[in-house]
Amino acid sequence: MRFWDSSAVVPLLVEQDASSRAAAWATADSAMAVWTLASVETVAALRRLVREGVLTEEAARLAESRLGEILRVCHVVTDVEPVKSLATRLLRLHPLRAFDALQLGAALHWAEGHPQGRTLHTLDSRLALAAQREGFLVPA
Repeated sequence: MRFWDSSAVVPLLVEQDASSRAAAWATADSAMAVWTLASVETVAALRRLVREGVLTEEAARLAESRLGEILRVCHVVTDVEPVKSLATRLLRLHPLRAFDALQLGAALHWAEGHPQGRTLHTLDSRLALAAQREGFLVPA
């Protein structure tokens, strides 16, 4: 099982430059773990693509439906209080945005504080660097 940041989930749902890379990650290990609010960030990304004219409304609705299917079968980290505590610590150590710190905090909580040998998928370079520094494997 691998932890997926929402930036890595989006290319599974809609065709993007990183879609083949994300598909390869999913093929290598289809068991996914995500933060409970990853769905919110993923829908926000899809809706931004609609506003930018990159994605049609119909394609966005289909992608949201596929997101729901993914979330029904993956492990969702829902323990908010320990994730908030971890995210606060991470913000002191790494140049992360708040939501990225929550994502990484959720990944650390999922890894039970032992990220060595665990994989985190992200397309966000700042989050990738912080995750590597915390001990996660972050495939390019």
